[in-house]
This record gives sequence, structure tokens and C-alpha cells, in this order.
Amino acid sequence: MILGLLTAPFAETPLGEVAGWASSAGFEALEIACWPKSSGASRRYAGTSHIDAASTSPSQASEIVASLADKNISVSGLGYYPNPLHPDPAHREAVISHLKKVVVLAANMGVPVVNTFCGGDASKTVDVNWQDALTVWPEIVAHARDHGVKLAFENCPMIFSYDEWPGGHNIAYSPQVWRRILEAWGGNVGMNFDPSHLVWQMIDQARFIREFGPYMLHAHAKDLMIDHDGLYERGILSAGIGWQVPRMPGLGDVDWSGFFSGLYRAGYDGPIIIEHEDRRFEGSDDQVKRGFLLARDVLRPFVK
Repeated sequence: MILGLLTAPFAETPLGEVAGWASSAGFEALEIACWPKSSGASRRYAGTSHIDAASTSPSQASEIVASLADKNISVSGLGYYPNPLHPDPAHREAVISHLKKVVVLAANMGVPVVNTFCGGDASKTVDVNWQDALTVWPEIVAHARDHGVKLAFENCPMIFSYDEWPGGHNIAYSPQVWRRILEAWGGNVGMNFDPSHLVWQMIDQARFIREFGPYMLHAHAKDLMIDHDGLYERGILSAGIGWQVPRMPGLGDVDWSGFFSGLYRAGYDGPIIIEHEDRRFEGSDDQVKRGFLLARDVLRPFVK
């Protein structure tokens, strides 16, 4: 395994500078955030464009990989996490169009994985969303396959605020849905595994890794703390709003020993990419770096 980080929190810092710092801090890989270039508002932890997929030529893509390699940094995957099942057809078309460009960029960079979301309409049931997925995703999956790239859906329900309530913006969060995904597109679609999303859903981590470990293409290291006072106030029908608190690894309720033990037993030997969504370590690049270094020191003993 190798340890790296998702570049999204460094929204205003050029990729070369992020890579230089990451290498100096002992990280070996980056998942590069590839949202479209835009000056508009974006959701929290989204919108960072460290490589513009719409304008990067094949030769430029190769140059980026070479420049990172000079810093002893590899690319674990490209990250773009929109909602391809959004209820607004224009929004859906725009994000799918960009996702396809990220796939082409990955192919030109020789990066085998693009990390994304399956998507979801929060007003619809999982079963209805799944029928939509069966009409939307085959073309995208075929596009990725034709370019020699695999898609990795993150197992995140995307329900952190009331504009995502009650159903969330990504249905690829439960074993029931993952069995459907793998039956439909297994071999071309796998999982970008984030253990934090199992905690507040009360999904057994060890059992989840045993079942889906062979289909994990990429792994995020993010922790989550349950605020029990918030849970008491709001109850589980709030779907985590007000009581699931993203933290840096080591500061929440994820069993990291069990996480690594399960991955090793499942045969996963790929990148472990720290995803930073901890408000305690925000406000400046120095604070963001502090959070990443804390997580590094917690995880390093497990990554060999």
C-alpha cells in the first residue's frame, strides 16, 4: 500500500506546490481533484480544479505525470464527484459531459481509475433511482471502458444538509445497491471505499470489506465521529444531519486496525488516500497541512 491525499482542500494552491509539499511530508500519491473550471459557487469540499480536463492536451497530460514523478509522486486516481442522476436534465447533462472529459484525461495520463458518484435524486426512492441509473450509466461505463479506464463509485450517501434530504445524492452506499452495481457493471465499475460512511449507517465494517473487498479499486481514509448529543436530539430519522461529524483519521469512530486488517485479507494493496473534511483543520493551507500530517502519523504504521 501507499499513502497519499486528495488535493481538494488546496483549492487555491497550484498542483505542483501541493505535490512538492506532499512529497516532502512523506506522501507517495495524490488523488487529483478535477472539477470543471468555474468561478461560481460550489458545494463544500467540491469545485477544486487542479487539472482542467476540458483543455489539457495528451502531451500536457504526459508532462503533468512526469513532473509529479520527478517529485516521487504517483497519481492514484482523478476525482470528480458530481450527481449524474440529478433531477435537472441540464445539470445532469453538464456533469456527465465533464465526467467523460475526466475519463479521457485519465486515459491520457495513464491513470487507471476515475473516482466519482453514482448519483441520486433525493426525492426518489432507491429503487426508482436505480431504474434511472440503468438508463444513464451504461453509456458512461462504455465510454470509460473504451478508454481503458475504470470508474470507482464512492460509498457515500451524500446527505449532509437538508437540500440533500431525505434520500441523499448518491445511492451507492449500501450492500443492497452495491450488489446491483456489480451485477450490472462489475469489471468496469468498482468501489472507492470510505469507511467513515459505514459508521453512522451502522453497517458492519468487517463484513462489508469481506464481501466487497475484491471490488475495491481505491480507498479513502476519512474518519467520522458520532455526536451522541446531536443523535439524542434529532434521532436516526434525521439521516445523520446534526450528528455525523467528519474527522481526520484517528479522531473519530472508525476502527483503523480492522480497516487495514480487512483490506489486507481481501487482497487490496492499492493507495490509501486521506480525504480531508475536518472543520477543525481548516482556514488556511497551514491548518489543512496540519490535519493531513496528523492523519499521516496515525495511518503510517499500517501502510507498508
